[in-house]
Amino acid sequence: MRFVDLIEKKADGGVLSREEIKAMITGYVNGDIPDYQMSAMMMAIRLNGMSAEETADLTLAMMHSGDVVDLSDLPGVKLDKHSTGGVGDTTTLVIVPLVAACGGTVAKMSGRGLGHTGGTLDKLESIPGTCIEQPMEVFKDIVRKNGAAVIGQSANLVPADKMMYALRDVTGTVRSIPLIASSIMSKKLASGADVIVLDIKTGTGAFMRTEKEAFELAHTMVDIGTHLDRKVCAIVTDMDQPLGMAVGNALEVREAVQLLSGMIPETDPLYEVCMVLAVRMLVLGGLAADSEEAENMLKRAIDNGSGLEKLRNMIALQGGDASYIDPVRIDELCSVRKLVELPARRSGYISGMNAEGIGNAAQKLGAGRATKDDIIDPAVGLIMRVRLGDKIEEGDSICTLYVNDDSNLPEIMEQLYDAVRITEEPADTRPMVLAVI
Repeated sequence: MRFVDLIEKKADGGVLSREEIKAMITGYVNGDIPDYQMSAMMMAIRLNGMSAEETADLTLAMMHSGDVVDLSDLPGVKLDKHSTGGVGDTTTLVIVPLVAACGGTVAKMSGRGLGHTGGTLDKLESIPGTCIEQPMEVFKDIVRKNGAAVIGQSANLVPADKMMYALRDVTGTVRSIPLIASSIMSKKLASGADVIVLDIKTGTGAFMRTEKEAFELAHTMVDIGTHLDRKVCAIVTDMDQPLGMAVGNALEVREAVQLLSGMIPETDPLYEVCMVLAVRMLVLGGLAADSEEAENMLKRAIDNGSGLEKLRNMIALQGGDASYIDPVRIDELCSVRKLVELPARRSGYISGMNAEGIGNAAQKLGAGRATKDDIIDPAVGLIMRVRLGDKIEEGDSICTLYVNDDSNLPEIMEQLYDAVRITEEPADTRPMVLAVI
């Protein structure tokens, strides 16, 4: 069958077979199918969707388009988590060492930040010497020794996704649930995980702006896992405000160190989301009988310092200066030319935040990238001083900016004022964890 016939089949609402989907991905990666035809196919998918079986078959074909990591020689069940991206999302730096301290095996491949969302690799590289590019055998040896490691994805991991995403970005096909789900899940499955816990963000700082979209994506990815014999759980969480108080690279590492040192209260949203994700990893991985046991294990790993020690060991084994993984010394990585407070212009209640606007303000300070070639300043960013629902007085600080280059500071401050809404009466807020699927 000619590929144009497959395009017409999907455009007419037809269902593609596993063989047809495999031929499509193989042909595209090999250069036999041109960009313009793949663009037409992806638009047909965006408009007509895919069945659960089609989406699983697409994920499988993409997964096998390049290298597939074999972690079978590592002990235990291999656990992984993935966030769809947000602002102040420091969960990986907390969860990976905590789960390892509870006996888990977490061999994680992460990405860099672009735009308003931060990247775990950039945060790790704010610690001097830390190397996130490791040969596979070295990576696995670190996991054997420590139970946890986080590195960058190999260049040939799911090449189909890299090629398709570049097209989706310029053809209006990014916002397609089957294409989003297969993109994420193909990379997670190619990374060798047995258990995958997904953090699906929704809100002003998330890719999925509405709860409806987030729930649809969550169910789709869990369905993929079911079809492909993996244990997958999706947690839908709020991103209508930064998850942590810190937005920046070294600043977020400091917040992770503080949480692992027991310095952040259990009522804090970052603590709450980290605990929910880590609990599901332990339960699905068979390391805890139920959520209560898992939560107790994680709290012990914070209280006795074993979670922090796992992070310290991971940094050392990846070439970094682990002496910075300390609640006092970590401050040295956050040293900037000046701190600037953003004073409230009126009294009232924090009734709304545009998390994307806050993330973009941190990016303009130098904490993130507008393009993939931009250079990051690891020390800069901001610390929020308020959360949704808080009462604030005129002149009180909304946030503290960590600044090295103040050339566009007035513009950044106005952007932050626009991103934080203060009203006379408090507004309703939704819970941080919306659903476990």
